[in-house]
Order: sequence, then C-alpha cells, then structure tokens
Amino acid sequence: MSGRDASPETRPGPASRLSVQRWVHLILAVFVLIVCSGAVVGGLVQSRISDRTTELVDRIQPARSSSFQLQNALLDQETGVRGFALTGDSAFLRPYEEGRRDESLRLARVRALVGNEQPFADDLDRIAAAAQEWRGRHAEPLITAVRRDGPASESSAPIRRSNTEFDTLRRLYRTQQAHLDAARDRARADLGTARTTRDRVFIALVVGFLAAVVALGLLLHRMVGRPLSRLAAASDTVRSGAFRNRIEVGGPSDVRAVAAAVEDMRRRIVGELAESQEREQLLAEQAQELRRSNAELEQFAYVASHDLQEPLRKVASFCRLLEKRAAASLDDRARQYIDYAVDGATRMQVLIDDLLAFSRVGRVHDKWKPVGLDRTLDRALADLALVIEESGATVVRESPLPEVTGDATALSMVWQNLIGNAVKFRRPDVPCRITVGCVREGEDWHLCVSDNGIGIAPEFAQKVFVIFQRLHGRDEYEGTGIGLAICRKIVEFHGGRIWLDEETSGGTRIRFTLPVAAAPARSAAEPLVTDTVAGRPGHG
Repeated sequence: MSGRDASPETRPGPASRLSVQRWVHLILAVFVLIVCSGAVVGGLVQSRISDRTTELVDRIQPARSSSFQLQNALLDQETGVRGFALTGDSAFLRPYEEGRRDESLRLARVRALVGNEQPFADDLDRIAAAAQEWRGRHAEPLITAVRRDGPASESSAPIRRSNTEFDTLRRLYRTQQAHLDAARDRARADLGTARTTRDRVFIALVVGFLAAVVALGLLLHRMVGRPLSRLAAASDTVRSGAFRNRIEVGGPSDVRAVAAAVEDMRRRIVGELAESQEREQLLAEQAQELRRSNAELEQFAYVASHDLQEPLRKVASFCRLLEKRAAASLDDRARQYIDYAVDGATRMQVLIDDLLAFSRVGRVHDKWKPVGLDRTLDRALADLALVIEESGATVVRESPLPEVTGDATALSMVWQNLIGNAVKFRRPDVPCRITVGCVREGEDWHLCVSDNGIGIAPEFAQKVFVIFQRLHGRDEYEGTGIGLAICRKIVEFHGGRIWLDEETSGGTRIRFTLPVAAAPARSAAEPLVTDTVAGRPGHG
C-alpha cells in the first residue's frame, strides 16, 4: 500500500462558513427577490397601461362622442331657426326645441367627463356662452319677427347676422374638438409607450431571470458541487486502495464536516490496517513456528511408534524369556515382579498407540468423498465381532443410515469406540442391547447410540469427552480414556457435535450430528483422514 500526503490544510473562507442548506436558502432568497422585483415593476407598468386605457376609453373617447352629439344639437337649432325664418312653418321649430334639450344633456355629459380639466372646461364654457348669446341675440328675435311679419328671404339682414354668429360657434366647437383630438393622441402615445415599456421590462425580466439562474447555478456548482465532487473523488481514491491519501475538501461547512468525518474514518482504517498487517505478520510467524512444531511432532510420532515401542517390546519379551529360562529358581514374588513389568510395558504400548491415533485425527490429509454410514458401521462391527460374540451383545439398527461426506476410516472409528464402550460397560446380569438410530433435523443428521449398560452420571457428561479422563479404575475396566475424546475430535472435524444425553435412565445414550450438505466444516483442501486404529474403548 502506497500513497502520498495531501496538500496543507486549506483555511476556510467566508463562503465556507455557510452550509449547503444555507446556500440553497440564499439562492432561493435571490430567486424570490428577482421574482418580486419583476412583479413590482410589471405591476407598475401594467397600472400605467390601465390608467392610460381608462383615460382613453372612459373619458376622452366618450367626451369626443358627446361633443359630436352637442354639435349636432346646435346644428339642429340653427337649421330649425333658419327653416322657420324662410318658410314660417312652425314644424321647423320642433328640431330647434329638441336641439336645445339635447344641448343641455350633452353639455352636462361632456362636463361630467372632462370636469375642471383645462382647456376642456374653458372650451365648454365658451361654447355654452356663445350658444346662449346666439339664441338671445339672433335666434329668438328672428323667430319673433317671423311670427309677427312673416317669412324673410335668405339674404335678409337678420338671417345673415345669425349665420355669421353661428360660424363663431362652429369655430369654438372645432377648437374643442382639436383639444380633444390632441388629448386622444397623447393618451394613445402614452399607452403605446407604456406597452413598449411593458414589453421591454418583460424581456429584461426574462433575460435577468435566466442570467440569475445561470449565475446562481454556476455559484452553486462552484461552492457546493465542486467540493462534493472533490470529496467523492478523494473517497473513490481511498476506496481503490490508496489509504494514505488524505481527504481535505473545502466548501460549505457541512461538506467540510463530512470530509473531516471521512478523513477521520480513513485514519482509523489506516491505523487498523497497520495493526492488522502487524497481526498478520505475527500470525505468519506463528504459523511458521507451528509448521516447524508440527514437523517436530511428526518426527516425535515416528520415534514414538518405532523407537519407543521397540525397547518396550524388548523389555516385555526378555521379561517373559527370563521367566521361562529361570522358572525353577524364581519364587512367587519374582514372578509377580516380572508380570508387573510385562503389564506396564504392554500398557505403555497401548497408550502410545492411542496417543498416535488421537494426534493423527485431522492431520493426515486426503480427499473426502461420499461415505455410507451403514458401510462404516458394518466395518466397525466386523472389527468388534469377537468382542460382541463373547459378550452376547445385540446391535439393532432402527433405520437405514444415510450417506455423508467425510472419511470412512475415521467414521468407522467413531462407531467402533461407541459400540465398544457399550459392550465393555455392560451390566453382567442383563443381556447387552445396543441400538443405533438416525433422524434428520434441518441441515443435520441426528445420530445416537444407546445401550442398557451401567450408564454415566449426569455430572460427568462433559468429563467423559476429555482425553485420559476415566470414571473407573484399571482393575475394573481396561482402557486409556482416549476413546470418546477421539470420537469428539472426529465428529467436530466433520462439522458436527457430540454429547451425552443426560435424560436417559437405565443405560447410556451418546448423540452426535453430521451435516447433510456435501461440504465439510473444514476446508476441502484439509480433509480428515486417520490411521486405522481401533482405539481402546473407555469412558472419557
């Protein structure tokens, strides 16, 4: 593992004091400010457009229309007076009277629309004064003269004076219309200007909004996105194996806090990795030492099985030879001493054989294969045939036994030790009966060996599986106390467990399990194989 230290720590700037959440709130606030500003400006422009539209539609245009109607009312008066003057027909006075009534209504309407605004109010005052003067000085006297003297000619002096005075009224009306037209044109121009301003403001708002979005997006990317990207890149670098690369990222405060937490985690990983490498090195050294120790044990086992047993055989043989050659000169005590020596040498040989069998469990390697437990049981019964026949024991299988993955020789040794113990520790006054059973429980085969022998007290349930532990003296039952310890070691190396059923009364019941699955508990590269050693039966 190699790497480099990161650059010196970066001092957080003012922007780094803000968290990602605060940056988001700040950006949202700017957006809200832009939207509100646009709404205010747009509202002002729209209000101006509305005012100009109202002025044009509700004042100026109705005022012009009413002004035209006022002109018509005045023209009706002039036409009626002149027709009556020329013809003397009273029917012409009807338009005159209607024109006067319409004049009063139209004057009031126009005055209500323009109010006191200049020059419209002065125009109305002059038109009203001129109309009143024309009626008082010309129209009414002319009507009175015609009624008294009869019709007059077109060229008569009163009619000419009336037409001249009415022309003055026409000029005043044209002046009023010119003022109203000018006001209409100004209102239209203002309305057009307001609409243009509205369009420009809208375009400016859209452009400003897009520019703000882009600017704020770039700001967010620079202040938040880049630090997060650097943090992700630094984390990926560490994850790829460069554990010594320091993680130091600027940016908002919470991003820096996350970077600091990740950096702290990296330092802890580096520390634990260093400790793990040290432990791995220590384990490698210990494994090497264990291999050396195992090689020495192998050498010791060879010496024990050959060099140690050979002197023992010579001791036993020469003791028997001495007893045979010097039988006449030996007394009973001497013969007893020779028997003690021979028995000690024999028991030492048995103990060495059992120790070798126990030490070789799981140490001699070969490939595991499917094994039928019925065949391993048959093999064990064949090895114990003489003992079973002499004791009169009966072995019963409650059901066919399954097939498992393991070592046939080792599994046969389990049956041989369990059944041998059941035969050895039988009750002398009861025919020995041994039952072998098997049921499946989930992913395990649950097997048991039951007998009707002397039994084992519950307080010794764990002790019997410990090597060299015996519950009886050698003068009662022969054996070294290794048989059940070998059984436990074999069963555990096959991925199962073995125990004494403490609830059994009137005998002993040993239960053990073996996996149903083909894969053993140990690696397939280190399977279990043992020498063919029957083991001296004896409760642990």
